[in-house]
Amino acid sequence: MHGMLATPGKRSKSTGSADLNQVMIKLDQYRRQSEELALMNELHQRMADTVDLQSIIEAFSVWLMPQVEHELVAYRHQEKGQAHVFCSCHGPERRRAIKVTERLFQQPQLIDCRKGDALDGYHVRCWQLPDHENGQLLLLRKKSQMPAEKAGLVDDGVAVLGAPLQRAVYYEKLIEQATRDTLTGLANRRVFDERIDAFLERAKRNNQSLTLASMDLDNFKKINDALGHAEGDRVLTRVAKVFADTVRKSDLLVRMGGDEFLLVLPDTKLGAAKTLAERICREVSKLAISTPAGDTLGVSIGLAQWHVGLGREEWIQRADETLYQAKAAGRSRVSDGEPKPLAIASDIVV
Repeated sequence: MHGMLATPGKRSKSTGSADLNQVMIKLDQYRRQSEELALMNELHQRMADTVDLQSIIEAFSVWLMPQVEHELVAYRHQEKGQAHVFCSCHGPERRRAIKVTERLFQQPQLIDCRKGDALDGYHVRCWQLPDHENGQLLLLRKKSQMPAEKAGLVDDGVAVLGAPLQRAVYYEKLIEQATRDTLTGLANRRVFDERIDAFLERAKRNNQSLTLASMDLDNFKKINDALGHAEGDRVLTRVAKVFADTVRKSDLLVRMGGDEFLLVLPDTKLGAAKTLAERICREVSKLAISTPAGDTLGVSIGLAQWHVGLGREEWIQRADETLYQAKAAGRSRVSDGEPKPLAIASDIVV
């Protein structure tokens, strides 16, 4: 009897030890799940506090860094063609990482970045984002491939990005619609009204020159009437491209409406502005757009340099007045208020 009772006791002790191990394993699983859930909640909170694409990419990188060290996170929407990059390194290393990113976006076939392949010293991972047919996320890591135990966490984090990125893309589209001329893609009057005071304040604070160019197309109405509104729209688009290709990125080029444009030239004296305006006139004349009656498209430009004490409205009015002087002097000319506006394209029929 005593021998028979001893055997169950031994089994009970062994079973209890196994049960304890199972409990510890389960507890460890619950702990990891709880930590992951806390991390996901933190990421959701970070995403809730961001609106624009750049801030979302930065917030994701900052959230991920304590878990997975990396050099760069980038998002690119193929339809828009613009990449949003957040890079944690600096100097030459930063330029190198960004260069690798640009190569990958331009030539995605270089490596299979879904597997973490290496390119120029960086291990690269990429994701096609959920519900984003044209959206791609890249992560560059210099040390080594991503640890297997962290891959699931990163995949879950990328899944969280889907909705905020969609929201941000939609938000950017709304902003673009509100601030861009739908025909030409140039900034619209609203942008001018919102930014012009900042240009004036910067010029005053830094004691810099600031010149305004008021531009109006010559013979556009005749061309529009003779060739039709559809052709008129194409003409405006072509002219807008000429303007955009000629000015600097720091300049503000605005379509105010119809065939009227304004160009704000920061840190630009009147002489330099006149040189630029003359080049714009020549480039427009090269389009060689005319009606069957020989009315040729040109552009007249009036310039006004701002100075301390000159109000915004008065400054704009002076630019308009010099534009009218250019028109009155024969069109396709640049005027800065001097008695004889400069003729740019004397071979143009007006």
